[in-house]
Amino acid sequence: MKYRTLGSSDLEVSEISLGSWLTYGVGVEKAKALACVDRAFDLGINFIDTANVYGRGAAETFLGEALATRKRDSYVLATKVFFPMSGSDNGLSRAQILKQMDASLQRLKTDYVDLYQCHRYDANTPLEESMQALSDVVRQGKARYIGFSEWSPAQIEASLKIPGMEKFVSSQPQYSLLWRRPEKEVIPLCARNGISQIVWSPLGQGALTGKYDPDAPLPAGTRATSEEMGGMMQRLLVKEILEAVQLLKPVAKESGLSLAQFSLAWILREPNVSSAIVGASRPEQLDENVRASGAHVDPALFAKAERILAEALPAGR
Repeated sequence: MKYRTLGSSDLEVSEISLGSWLTYGVGVEKAKALACVDRAFDLGINFIDTANVYGRGAAETFLGEALATRKRDSYVLATKVFFPMSGSDNGLSRAQILKQMDASLQRLKTDYVDLYQCHRYDANTPLEESMQALSDVVRQGKARYIGFSEWSPAQIEASLKIPGMEKFVSSQPQYSLLWRRPEKEVIPLCARNGISQIVWSPLGQGALTGKYDPDAPLPAGTRATSEEMGGMMQRLLVKEILEAVQLLKPVAKESGLSLAQFSLAWILREPNVSSAIVGASRPEQLDENVRASGAHVDPALFAKAERILAEALPAGR
Protein backbone atom coordinates (compact mmCIF):
# COMPACT_ATOMS: atom_id res chain seq x y z
CA MET A 1 0.00 0.00 0.00
CA LYS A 2 1.19 3.49 -0.89
CA TYR A 3 0.31 6.59 1.14
CA ARG A 4 -0.23 10.24 0.26
CA THR A 5 -0.45 13.43 2.27
CA LEU A 6 -3.99 14.78 2.61
CA GLY A 7 -3.90 18.37 1.34
CA SER A 8 -2.03 20.79 3.57
CA SER A 9 -2.56 18.57 6.63
CA ASP A 10 -0.03 16.26 8.27
CA LEU A 11 -2.28 13.24 7.68
CA GLU A 12 -0.81 10.38 5.65
CA VAL A 13 -3.63 8.35 4.12
CA SER A 14 -3.67 5.11 2.17
CA GLU A 15 -4.27 5.48 -1.56
CA ILE A 16 -7.21 3.10 -1.17
CA SER A 17 -9.60 3.91 1.67
CA LEU A 18 -12.54 2.04 3.13
CA GLY A 19 -15.99 3.58 2.80
CA SER A 20 -19.19 2.67 4.60
CA TRP A 21 -21.96 4.11 2.43
CA LEU A 22 -24.76 1.58 1.79
CA THR A 23 -22.77 -1.19 3.47
CA TYR A 24 -21.77 -1.28 7.13
CA GLY A 25 -24.55 -1.10 9.66
CA VAL A 26 -27.08 -1.34 6.82
CA GLY A 27 -26.61 -3.68 3.86
CA VAL A 28 -23.86 -6.06 4.98
CA GLU A 29 -24.28 -8.47 7.87
CA LYS A 30 -22.13 -7.68 10.87
CA ALA A 31 -19.75 -10.64 10.69
CA LYS A 32 -18.90 -9.94 7.05
CA ALA A 33 -18.53 -6.23 7.76
CA LEU A 34 -16.11 -6.91 10.60
CA ALA A 35 -14.14 -9.24 8.32
CA CYS A 36 -13.86 -6.43 5.78
CA VAL A 37 -12.55 -3.98 8.36
CA ASP A 38 -10.00 -6.50 9.60
CA ARG A 39 -8.84 -7.25 6.05
CA ALA A 40 -8.54 -3.54 5.32
CA PHE A 41 -6.06 -3.14 8.18
CA ASP A 42 -4.18 -6.27 7.13
CA LEU A 43 -3.76 -4.78 3.64
CA GLY A 44 -2.45 -1.45 4.91
CA ILE A 45 -5.62 0.61 4.54
CA ASN A 46 -5.48 3.23 7.29
CA PHE A 47 -8.18 5.65 6.09
CA ILE A 48 -11.84 5.02 6.94
CA ASP A 49 -14.63 7.27 5.70
CA THR A 50 -18.18 7.41 7.01
CA ALA A 51 -21.01 9.91 7.65
CA ASN A 52 -23.61 10.48 10.32
CA VAL A 53 -26.40 9.93 7.80
CA TYR A 54 -25.24 6.49 6.65
CA GLY A 55 -27.94 4.30 8.11
CA ARG A 56 -28.95 7.29 10.28
CA GLY A 57 -26.00 6.63 12.57
CA ALA A 58 -25.78 2.87 12.02
CA ALA A 59 -22.51 3.00 10.06
CA GLU A 60 -20.82 5.14 12.71
CA THR A 61 -22.12 2.87 15.46
CA PHE A 62 -20.75 -0.18 13.67
CA LEU A 63 -17.36 1.45 13.16
CA GLY A 64 -17.26 2.56 16.78
CA GLU A 65 -17.50 -1.10 17.77
CA ALA A 66 -15.22 -2.39 15.02
CA LEU A 67 -12.42 0.06 15.83
CA ALA A 68 -12.74 0.00 19.61
CA THR A 69 -9.83 -2.37 20.21
CA ARG A 70 -7.44 -0.69 17.76
CA LYS A 71 -4.94 2.01 18.69
CA ARG A 72 -6.42 5.38 17.80
CA ASP A 73 -3.29 6.52 16.02
CA SER A 74 -3.32 3.45 13.75
CA TYR A 75 -6.05 4.83 11.50
CA VAL A 76 -7.36 8.07 10.02
CA LEU A 77 -11.08 8.51 10.63
CA ALA A 78 -13.37 10.80 8.65
CA THR A 79 -17.06 11.52 8.99
CA LYS A 80 -19.53 14.05 7.60
CA VAL A 81 -22.46 16.32 8.48
CA PHE A 82 -25.33 17.90 6.53
CA PHE A 83 -28.07 15.46 5.56
CA PRO A 84 -31.16 14.97 7.77
CA MET A 85 -30.79 12.91 10.91
CA SER A 86 -34.37 13.69 11.92
CA GLY A 87 -37.20 15.94 10.84
CA SER A 88 -35.45 18.95 12.36
CA ASP A 89 -31.78 17.94 12.38
CA ASN A 90 -30.03 18.85 9.15
CA GLY A 91 -27.78 21.41 7.49
CA LEU A 92 -24.66 23.29 8.53
CA SER A 93 -25.89 25.78 11.10
CA ARG A 94 -23.66 26.31 14.11
CA ALA A 95 -26.12 24.45 16.33
CA GLN A 96 -26.26 21.48 13.98
CA ILE A 97 -22.51 21.22 13.42
CA LEU A 98 -21.83 21.21 17.16
CA LYS A 99 -24.70 18.83 17.94
CA GLN A 100 -23.91 16.37 15.17
CA MET A 101 -20.19 16.42 15.93
CA ASP A 102 -20.84 15.32 19.50
CA ALA A 103 -23.33 12.67 18.37
CA SER A 104 -20.85 11.28 15.83
CA LEU A 105 -18.07 11.10 18.41
CA GLN A 106 -20.34 9.23 20.78
CA ARG A 107 -21.32 6.68 18.12
CA LEU A 108 -17.72 6.31 16.94
CA LYS A 109 -16.53 5.91 20.53
CA THR A 110 -13.67 8.35 20.10
CA ASP A 111 -12.64 11.76 21.39
CA TYR A 112 -11.91 13.16 17.94
CA VAL A 113 -12.11 12.52 14.23
CA ASP A 114 -9.21 13.27 11.95
CA LEU A 115 -11.42 14.84 9.28
CA TYR A 116 -14.86 16.43 9.62
CA GLN A 117 -16.54 17.06 6.27
CA CYS A 118 -19.49 19.08 5.06
CA HIS A 119 -21.46 16.46 3.17
CA ARG A 120 -22.91 19.15 0.90
CA TYR A 121 -23.15 22.96 0.82
CA ASP A 122 -25.88 24.54 2.94
CA ALA A 123 -27.46 27.41 1.03
CA ASN A 124 -29.77 28.14 3.97
CA THR A 125 -26.98 28.99 6.42
CA PRO A 126 -24.50 31.87 6.06
CA LEU A 127 -21.15 30.42 5.05
CA GLU A 128 -19.41 32.46 7.76
CA GLU A 129 -21.55 30.75 10.42
CA SER A 130 -20.69 27.29 9.11
CA MET A 131 -16.98 28.05 8.83
CA GLN A 132 -16.84 29.51 12.34
CA ALA A 133 -18.53 26.41 13.78
CA LEU A 134 -16.19 24.10 11.88
CA SER A 135 -13.20 26.12 13.06
CA ASP A 136 -14.41 25.90 16.64
CA VAL A 137 -14.76 22.12 16.34
CA VAL A 138 -11.11 21.94 15.30
CA ARG A 139 -9.96 24.34 18.02
CA GLN A 140 -11.87 22.33 20.62
CA GLY A 141 -9.90 19.24 19.57
CA LYS A 142 -12.92 17.33 18.31
CA ALA A 143 -11.66 17.27 14.72
CA ARG A 144 -8.11 17.66 13.46
CA TYR A 145 -9.03 18.99 10.02
CA ILE A 146 -12.07 19.89 7.91
CA GLY A 147 -13.20 19.08 4.40
CA PHE A 148 -16.20 19.24 2.10
CA SER A 149 -18.00 17.09 -0.45
CA GLU A 150 -19.49 18.22 -3.76
CA TRP A 151 -19.02 21.98 -3.36
CA SER A 152 -18.94 24.17 -6.45
CA PRO A 153 -15.83 26.20 -7.37
CA ALA A 154 -17.61 29.40 -6.31
CA GLN A 155 -18.48 27.91 -2.92
CA ILE A 156 -14.92 26.69 -2.39
CA GLU A 157 -13.48 30.10 -3.30
CA ALA A 158 -15.89 31.87 -0.98
CA SER A 159 -14.79 29.71 1.96
CA LEU A 160 -11.14 30.49 1.27
CA LYS A 161 -11.76 34.25 1.46
CA ILE A 162 -13.15 34.27 4.99
CA PRO A 163 -10.35 35.45 7.32
CA GLY A 164 -9.41 33.78 10.58
CA MET A 165 -10.94 30.39 9.81
CA GLU A 166 -9.54 26.89 9.63
CA LYS A 167 -8.82 25.95 6.02
CA PHE A 168 -10.26 22.96 4.21
CA VAL A 169 -7.75 20.22 3.42
CA SER A 170 -9.98 17.86 1.46
CA SER A 171 -12.68 17.69 -1.19
CA GLN A 172 -14.78 14.58 -1.69
CA PRO A 173 -16.19 14.52 -5.23
CA GLN A 174 -17.68 11.79 -7.34
CA TYR A 175 -14.93 11.06 -9.85
CA SER A 176 -14.26 8.14 -12.18
CA LEU A 177 -13.66 7.24 -15.80
CA LEU A 178 -17.44 7.57 -16.11
CA TRP A 179 -17.72 10.92 -14.29
CA ARG A 180 -14.96 13.46 -14.94
CA ARG A 181 -16.57 16.81 -14.13
CA PRO A 182 -14.20 17.67 -11.23
CA GLU A 183 -11.27 17.86 -13.66
CA LYS A 184 -12.38 21.13 -15.25
CA GLU A 185 -12.47 23.46 -12.24
CA VAL A 186 -12.62 21.74 -8.85
CA ILE A 187 -9.34 19.82 -9.05
CA PRO A 188 -7.23 22.75 -10.35
CA LEU A 189 -8.73 25.12 -7.77
CA CYS A 190 -8.10 22.68 -4.95
CA ALA A 191 -4.56 21.94 -6.10
CA ARG A 192 -3.73 25.64 -5.87
CA ASN A 193 -5.05 25.86 -2.33
CA GLY A 194 -3.70 22.83 -0.48
CA ILE A 195 -6.87 20.76 -0.83
CA SER A 196 -6.72 17.10 -1.88
CA GLN A 197 -9.41 14.93 -3.43
CA ILE A 198 -10.87 11.94 -1.62
CA VAL A 199 -12.83 10.27 -4.38
CA TRP A 200 -16.19 8.61 -3.88
CA SER A 201 -17.61 6.15 -6.41
CA PRO A 202 -14.26 5.65 -8.19
CA LEU A 203 -15.67 2.47 -9.73
CA GLY A 204 -18.87 4.11 -10.94
CA GLN A 205 -21.06 2.33 -8.40
CA GLY A 206 -19.55 -0.96 -9.52
CA ALA A 207 -20.03 -0.42 -13.25
CA LEU A 208 -16.25 -0.21 -13.74
CA THR A 209 -15.67 -3.64 -12.23
CA GLY A 210 -16.89 -5.05 -15.53
CA LYS A 211 -18.91 -7.73 -13.77
CA TYR A 212 -22.27 -6.48 -15.06
CA ASP A 213 -23.19 -7.92 -18.46
CA PRO A 214 -25.21 -5.37 -20.48
CA ASP A 215 -27.27 -8.18 -22.05
CA ALA A 216 -28.04 -10.11 -18.86
CA PRO A 217 -29.97 -9.48 -15.67
CA LEU A 218 -27.96 -8.06 -12.77
CA PRO A 219 -26.25 -10.97 -10.95
CA ALA A 220 -27.94 -12.23 -7.81
CA GLY A 221 -26.03 -11.64 -4.58
CA THR A 222 -24.36 -8.43 -5.71
CA ARG A 223 -24.87 -4.98 -4.22
CA ALA A 224 -26.77 -3.96 -7.36
CA THR A 225 -29.55 -6.43 -6.55
CA SER A 226 -29.56 -5.78 -2.81
CA GLU A 227 -32.72 -4.12 -1.52
CA GLU A 228 -30.69 -1.99 0.90
CA MET A 229 -27.86 -1.03 -1.46
CA GLY A 230 -29.01 -1.40 -5.05
CA GLY A 231 -31.30 1.60 -5.43
CA MET A 232 -28.50 4.16 -5.49
CA MET A 233 -26.56 2.20 -8.12
CA GLN A 234 -29.12 2.05 -10.90
CA ARG A 235 -28.15 5.36 -12.54
CA LEU A 236 -24.87 3.97 -13.86
CA LEU A 237 -25.90 0.35 -14.33
CA VAL A 238 -27.70 0.98 -17.61
CA LYS A 239 -27.13 -0.80 -20.90
CA GLU A 240 -25.42 2.10 -22.69
CA ILE A 241 -22.81 2.51 -19.94
CA LEU A 242 -22.28 -1.19 -19.38
CA GLU A 243 -21.69 -1.72 -23.10
CA ALA A 244 -19.08 1.04 -23.11
CA VAL A 245 -17.37 -0.45 -20.06
CA GLN A 246 -17.00 -3.80 -21.81
CA LEU A 247 -14.80 -2.05 -24.39
CA LEU A 248 -12.33 -1.20 -21.63
CA LYS A 249 -11.59 -4.80 -20.66
CA PRO A 250 -8.94 -5.41 -23.36
CA VAL A 251 -7.20 -2.15 -22.37
CA ALA A 252 -7.10 -3.19 -18.70
CA LYS A 253 -5.83 -6.64 -19.69
CA GLU A 254 -3.01 -5.02 -21.68
CA SER A 255 -1.98 -3.17 -18.51
CA GLY A 256 -1.84 -6.40 -16.54
CA LEU A 257 -4.64 -5.33 -14.24
CA SER A 258 -8.27 -6.23 -13.76
CA LEU A 259 -10.72 -3.59 -14.95
CA ALA A 260 -11.43 -2.54 -11.36
CA GLN A 261 -7.72 -2.18 -10.62
CA PHE A 262 -7.16 -0.28 -13.86
CA SER A 263 -10.03 2.10 -13.06
CA LEU A 264 -8.66 2.79 -9.58
CA ALA A 265 -5.15 3.27 -10.95
CA TRP A 266 -6.62 5.81 -13.39
CA ILE A 267 -7.99 7.76 -10.43
CA LEU A 268 -4.64 7.63 -8.67
CA ARG A 269 -2.80 8.94 -11.75
CA GLU A 270 -4.10 12.38 -10.67
CA PRO A 271 -1.60 13.96 -8.23
CA ASN A 272 -4.33 15.94 -6.47
CA VAL A 273 -6.10 12.71 -5.45
CA SER A 274 -5.02 11.47 -2.03
CA SER A 275 -7.29 8.44 -1.82
CA ALA A 276 -9.99 6.50 -3.64
CA ILE A 277 -12.81 5.29 -1.40
CA VAL A 278 -14.00 1.75 -2.04
CA GLY A 279 -16.86 -0.13 -0.48
CA ALA A 280 -16.63 -3.82 0.25
CA SER A 281 -19.19 -6.43 1.20
CA ARG A 282 -16.55 -9.21 1.03
CA PRO A 283 -12.88 -9.10 2.09
CA GLU A 284 -11.77 -10.47 -1.29
CA GLN A 285 -12.96 -7.27 -2.95
CA LEU A 286 -10.39 -5.36 -0.93
CA ASP A 287 -7.67 -7.86 -1.89
CA GLU A 288 -8.28 -6.96 -5.52
CA ASN A 289 -8.75 -3.22 -5.12
CA VAL A 290 -5.58 -2.54 -3.14
CA ARG A 291 -3.45 -3.85 -6.01
CA ALA A 292 -4.19 -0.58 -7.79
CA SER A 293 -2.03 1.25 -5.25
CA GLY A 294 1.42 1.75 -6.70
CA ALA A 295 0.47 0.12 -10.02
CA HIS A 296 2.56 1.29 -12.97
CA VAL A 297 0.39 1.81 -16.05
CA ASP A 298 1.46 3.22 -19.40
CA PRO A 299 -0.27 6.64 -19.68
CA ALA A 300 -1.08 5.73 -23.28
CA LEU A 301 -3.42 3.03 -22.01
CA PHE A 302 -5.24 5.52 -19.79
CA ALA A 303 -5.58 7.84 -22.78
CA LYS A 304 -6.91 4.96 -24.86
CA ALA A 305 -9.56 4.18 -22.25
CA GLU A 306 -10.58 7.84 -22.14
CA ARG A 307 -10.97 7.93 -25.94
CA ILE A 308 -13.09 4.77 -25.94
CA LEU A 309 -15.51 6.20 -23.40
CA ALA A 310 -15.59 9.63 -25.06
CA GLU A 311 -16.67 7.99 -28.31
CA ALA A 312 -19.13 5.57 -26.72
CA LEU A 313 -20.91 7.84 -24.25
CA PRO A 314 -22.58 11.26 -24.50
CA ALA A 315 -20.79 14.38 -23.32
CA GLY A 316 -21.53 15.99 -19.96
CA ARG A 317 -19.80 13.51 -17.72
